[in-house]
Amino acid sequence: MGLGFIVGVFGVLILSHAAYSTIQYRGLLKIMEEEFSGPPMNVVLELLLGFVFCIWAALTVPGNFHSIHPDSEENRIVSLSANLDFMIFNHRAKAFPLEIEMKLKH
Repeated sequence: MGLGFIVGVFGVLILSHAAYSTIQYRGLLKIMEEEFSGPPMNVVLELLLGFVFCIWAALTVPGNFHSIHPDSEENRIVSLSANLDFMIFNHRAKAFPLEIEMKLKH
């Protein structure tokens, strides 16, 4: 368990607390018979902070990014085996005619 995982859990806890605070605030407004116009500013700040923590954890926990460029030295060659058992020649494409004649209307 690294720092990124702990920050992610903390971010989820902050988001959960913001959701609970919003529900509690809406209940308070129902008791006072007022309309809900939006969450209070402290809940919005909690949401932003929790979102930043979760995004940071999502980017750091899985590991390093690898290059996707074909000329990169980090790429490895993945080849399929030449096993004929996995080649399928009996599929739905045989239902289509070999030559499709399309006539254009002028």
